[in-house]
Amino acid sequence: MSDSPAKNDDLKARIEAVLDTYVRPGLRADGGDVELVGIDADKIVQVRMQGACVGCPSSSITMTMGIEATIKAHIPEIRFLESVS
Repeated sequence: MSDSPAKNDDLKARIEAVLDTYVRPGLRADGGDVELVGIDADKIVQVRMQGACVGCPSSSITMTMGIEATIKAHIPEIRFLESVS
């Protein structure tokens, strides 16, 4: 059973708010950013690293210890994040 479009839009808005408040300021200070690409029916969030984050040796740590941990702390129904190109 899939979520309704309105429920998915609400979840996207909540994720964007967390990204804007807690994640993007730090990434942008270092010349990077993150884009929310989508959310699948299993609550797996797809994101794309941008700017200085692309190819950065620390980007996988930033993804799991920073972005994923922050989003899951504020939105516990999210299962995990995956990076897409």
